[in-house]
Amino acid sequence: MNRDAQGQPLNRTFNAARLNDRKIDELIGLCKGVLADGEVTQFEVEFLQNWLRNNQDISEHWPANVLYKRIEEMLADNVLDVEEQKELLQTLMDLTGEPSLRENVNSMSTSLPLTTPDPEIDFEGRIFCLTGKFVTGTRKQCESLILARNGSLKSSPTRDTSFLVIGLVGSSDWIHSTHGRKIEKAVELQERGTGLAIVSEEHWVRFIV
Repeated sequence: MNRDAQGQPLNRTFNAARLNDRKIDELIGLCKGVLADGEVTQFEVEFLQNWLRNNQDISEHWPANVLYKRIEEMLADNVLDVEEQKELLQTLMDLTGEPSLRENVNSMSTSLPLTTPDPEIDFEGRIFCLTGKFVTGTRKQCESLILARNGSLKSSPTRDTSFLVIGLVGSSDWIHSTHGRKIEKAVELQERGTGLAIVSEEHWVRFIV
C-alpha cells in the first residue's frame, strides 16, 4: 500500500478530488482577475484557454467545462469579436458572481448553473433544497416559508428534488468562493435528466405570496 510522507495510506480518489478543488479555486481566481478592469481581451481569453487545455482533468467538470466549451467555440476562428467579448464577459460574471451587489460581502453566489428560462415555482408537494446565505431571512425562516406552502425539504439534492434554491450571498461553508457541493451535485443531477431546477433566491422569493 502506498503511503504519504507521514506514513498514512494514500487515498488517490480523495487526493484527486482535493486537487480538483484547488484547481477550480485557481480558475475562479483567474476569472476574477480578468474581470478586474471590467473588460475581456483576446489575450486574456487565450490565457484562460491555454490554462484550461493544460488542466484537462478539470476541463470536463462543471463549471470549468462550460467555460472551456465557450472559449473553444469563440476562438475557433482565432478572433474574439465584440459580441463574443460581451458574451464571455457575462459568462465570467455569472461564474464568479461578480460584480458584488453588496458591500462587506466576500463573495456572491454563482448564477452560471441557474435554469433558463426561469421556471414557475409550485410549492405543493415539491421538494426543495437550500444552499448559501439568504437575504430573505435566516435558513430556518426560509425553510418555514416552504413548509407553510406544503413544500418539503431535503438537506442535499437527490433525484426526487424539485428545486435547489441558491441564496444571494456566497456561504463561508462552501468549498469554493462561489459555490459548494450542493450546487455541484444539482448540476450532476440535471445532466442525468432528473428535472431538477436550480433557481436564485431572487426568483424564488417572487413566488412567496
